[in-house]
Amino acid sequence: MSDQDNSPSCPIPQAPDLSGIEQLALHPEPTPQDYLAAMAIADAETVKRYGDDWMRLSWYDRDRDFESPQHSSECHADSAIPGYVDYGINHGARLKVDIEEGRFVFFYAPVDL
Repeated sequence: MSDQDNSPSCPIPQAPDLSGIEQLALHPEPTPQDYLAAMAIADAETVKRYGDDWMRLSWYDRDRDFESPQHSSECHADSAIPGYVDYGINHGARLKVDIEEGRFVFFYAPVDL
């Protein structure tokens, strides 16, 4: 028997590839009370920086452990990448707005007119 094990191994989970996606971390004061307040902050910051031609693709609310699209993480149960992140990446996201270090996360894409 050889000292080397040539059997296939499971790949090590990798962090999502966010290259090409601008990442914006916000720590608003006062802190947002809920998802709706956080969404308003993220939307306003996106409009302020880039204008109106952006749309929210996916998001996560850690307070309620709720994501959109709903149940997108069900297919990612054993994955290092949450479903809402994968959805944003694979549907053209160019901006990630992270409020309070993952408490609320929003992915946005430009609207091609």
